[in-house]
Amino acid sequence: MLTFQDMYTMYVKDVYRFAFWLSGDSFAAGDITSDTFIRAWTHRATIRTETLKAYLFTIARNIYLEDGRKYKSQVALQDVHTNPSPTPEQLVETKLDLAKVRQILQAIPETDRTAFVLRVQHELPYSEIARVLEISLASAKVKVHRVRKKVLAAFAAEEVYC
Repeated sequence: MLTFQDMYTMYVKDVYRFAFWLSGDSFAAGDITSDTFIRAWTHRATIRTETLKAYLFTIARNIYLEDGRKYKSQVALQDVHTNPSPTPEQLVETKLDLAKVRQILQAIPETDRTAFVLRVQHELPYSEIARVLEISLASAKVKVHRVRKKVLAAFAAEEVYC
């Protein structure tokens, strides 16, 4: 029998990363993550996916969508405090690339972004992605492919102008 502690320990990092990619905000990701585990534990008898990981991602996505509907009129505050510690050049470049990818992903429709993150970041099979998003297997594959093309095109366009 899986305990709450076991479930949390095994999946908290994956759920947090997924929530962060969805929301783009560490505080919102933390809230989504904690709500996800609370809902998963209280409704553990109704798991409808093949894997617990996919079930947790489904819950996290639903919480993200619910929060988006609740707080649509609110404006996010800008972070005025930066990290004062110097970083190596490679770390800076990586962060810039991640920021660019995050910016591109935020401009893409939520379903497409979710499909891409589930496939690339969490390595879920297309069948599980289709189940989580409640779409066909072919649609899941197409959504991931289109997002990959958009991200690659954005980086290719940047290299042409450099």
